[in-house]
Amino acid sequence: MRRRDLPTEFHATAPLRLDFAGAWTDVPPFSTREGGAVVNAAIGLRSHVDLTLGGTLLRLVSEDLGTTLECADSGGLILDGKLDLLKAALRMFPVLGAFTLATRCDGPPGSGLGSSGALDVALVAALTRARLERPGEREVAEQAWRVEAVEARIPGGKQDQYAAALGGWHRLSFRDPDVGIEPLTLDPAFAATLERQTVLCYTNTSRVSGDTIARVMGAYDRGDRGVTGALRALKDLADAMVEALRGADFTRVGALLSENWTHQQALDRGMRTPAMARLEQAMTDAGAIGGKAAGAGAGGSMFFLMAGDRRAAVDAAQSAGATVLPVAWSAEGARAW
Repeated sequence: MRRRDLPTEFHATAPLRLDFAGAWTDVPPFSTREGGAVVNAAIGLRSHVDLTLGGTLLRLVSEDLGTTLECADSGGLILDGKLDLLKAALRMFPVLGAFTLATRCDGPPGSGLGSSGALDVALVAALTRARLERPGEREVAEQAWRVEAVEARIPGGKQDQYAAALGGWHRLSFRDPDVGIEPLTLDPAFAATLERQTVLCYTNTSRVSGDTIARVMGAYDRGDRGVTGALRALKDLADAMVEALRGADFTRVGALLSENWTHQQALDRGMRTPAMARLEQAMTDAGAIGGKAAGAGAGGSMFFLMAGDRRAAVDAAQSAGATVLPVAWSAEGARAW
């Protein structure tokens, strides 16, 4: 087939996620030495990538950051802190000729919802499609993690990339380099209740998870007993959360979210910011039966399980200065066309 007969536009999307238990245990060196376990669910907010072939330059565009970079050829893809994920993906999966690579996300940057992992996945999905390759879900997730952790040298675990590649609910186990995938099937009525009664709040303060990850895992590497004990407790909570979700135990899920948050705060003094503390108190007063930070913590988003009127909880969150984001479970993982 002649080149002019091939497509000149390629698109991909991948979902963000909520982590219900065990996050942090997917991060090396803990995941390498002791193995980790995370329970998460893909949500309707998604990262988007659009690749358009043609033009005279390589143009990288982040609509969320309002940033555009241009270079004459792939020799200009130098990692310098500006759109490094896009550059890293192109270094791993180069595309011939000139093009525009544009990205955007439905969620705010630094939200703790796995947006960078979802972007990794969407980048791999779009670029491999342009290269006429068709990797499977697991390969997309693994290559997406390599884009961020190896090529871009941004530390982190693999739960975000797997959630984005797979979609749905999962218990993921980590014993580096292996990842175990266990899909979770929830009672439909219970899943609908969880969706309706979960209030997701962005604190309007983004966080740089790499800084927090480096401190926490540095403490673990030094043998800090408090951090080590908290990580082990977080890992154990994953199985308890699976049991509660499969048993449609709404109250138990809420309690486990809060227990997870308690152990998460033991990892680092900066885990719970003043804004997060104000939001947590407001949501507790509004009837939350449990909640936690999404992702790494230290800013970003929190989500809460509400026993009562969700509208009152939304009002309380907004009064505390947070932005309420939509929650809808997504069975669909990465998609490219």
